[in-house]
Amino acid sequence: MAAWGERLAGVSGVLLDISGVLYDGGEGGGAAIAGSVEAVARLKRSRLKVRFCTNESQKSRADLVGLLRWLGFDVSEGEVTAPAPAACLILKQRGLRPHLLVHDGVRSEFDQIDTSNPNCVVIADAGEGFSYQNMNKAFQVLMELENPVLFSLGKGRYYKETSGLMLDVGPYMKALEYACGIEAEVVGKPSPEFFKSALQEMGVEAHEAQRRAPPGSQG
Repeated sequence: MAAWGERLAGVSGVLLDISGVLYDGGEGGGAAIAGSVEAVARLKRSRLKVRFCTNESQKSRADLVGLLRWLGFDVSEGEVTAPAPAACLILKQRGLRPHLLVHDGVRSEFDQIDTSNPNCVVIADAGEGFSYQNMNKAFQVLMELENPVLFSLGKGRYYKETSGLMLDVGPYMKALEYACGIEAEVVGKPSPEFFKSALQEMGVEAHEAQRRAPPGSQG
């Protein structure tokens, strides 16, 4: 207990990643990592503020929370900071209409966004949707724009599922950057603005927070 208290001295809040920290995805929804359900419960019983900060972009926030609850975690949708809702806010603020290269599971997050006559591209972890045809269409949209804008929901290299390691959005983002001669705007980890938004929602300053992320992640 002393070690626990010493490590958290001066800490007011904890940001927890989800994939690779709380659970590994996979067939049947995946599996909770040993001890993670109990750890979250212990944090929530403490004086600390807890928020979940994820680059998950294959599921809507509602579906992700539903899965976590099914796995035994005490978590609500309002406690989760995810890139798709953050991207929607940016698109609305800047009057942008995206071509979406995203997983069907997260497409509902963009239901209120105008996607006609796109003037930017949003790329996320599309899984099997990363076909040559779909990548080439995103490339074509960008190349036809006078000022091409590419948003990437995270830029991770890979992540772990119960069946093994899986390519994340980062390699595909890099391919479009290289082909189009542009630099993507990352919405999600490791963008400092993404972490700042999570801290603001917690009401905690950066020096008061501790973060836990999986090895191999980009932020």
